[in-house]
Amino acid sequence: MKLTSKSAIALLVLAASTAVFAEEKAPESTLSYNIGAVSDYRFRGVTQTNYGGAVQGGVDYAHASGFYIGTWASNVSWVKQVNGASDGTYELDIYGGYKGELQPGLAYDVGYITYMYPGNNSGADGTQGAGLYSNATTKEFYGALTYGVATLKYSQSLGDFLGNINSNGSRYLDLSATFDMGNGYALTPHIGRQTIPNQAGDVANYTDLSLTLVKDLGDGLTVSAAYVATNADKDFYVNQGAPSGDGKYIAKNGALVGVKYAF
Repeated sequence: MKLTSKSAIALLVLAASTAVFAEEKAPESTLSYNIGAVSDYRFRGVTQTNYGGAVQGGVDYAHASGFYIGTWASNVSWVKQVNGASDGTYELDIYGGYKGELQPGLAYDVGYITYMYPGNNSGADGTQGAGLYSNATTKEFYGALTYGVATLKYSQSLGDFLGNINSNGSRYLDLSATFDMGNGYALTPHIGRQTIPNQAGDVANYTDLSLTLVKDLGDGLTVSAAYVATNADKDFYVNQGAPSGDGKYIAKNGALVGVKYAF
């Protein structure tokens, strides 16, 4: 059938209206989930599971405005093995913040996170670490800038950091980059510097390095392999809490693997 000019114009107007309507109906918010496992859970280069495996998962809400909030959980062992607590076997993080662009190509991310260890009695009377530690729950604010493939992030604690007494204002500065290697592979080098004040000088301060290779298998499934290294003090970063502490150094260099499913 041959279209008249009026019919063609009407169809064009209808198509344009449909496109605008589709844009207007784009979701303003998303809710996503993830679950995974790692052969060793490292936090800033330090093992949280005494070089053992961990099962992890989280939920994230993101709004088109840039606001986001989420939660994440993992099993841990360090609260007992390092701080000498008798309770505290998993970590539950709650975080929220705002992301946006300062200008094209330069993004920012500011937020707040609480690392909770429900039921932990780190430093409590009757535990091996009584008087030597405070409660392990830690609060931090953070800010990050991303330009191209590189991200620079700064975090600072509000109150004691992971049960270290008088460690308010502990800081972590890290620089990372993510390189698309093609065929679903991404390579991420990272360097970070942790400082924890008032811990017998600078004995608690250290630098960590890592190199992570991730393979996207499709449909939300990824696998990863990483190598982690630190120069953390071998007398400060040890498992010394009874009954499960074994005196082992908890920041040694090593490799780990992981798998994650996001949906």
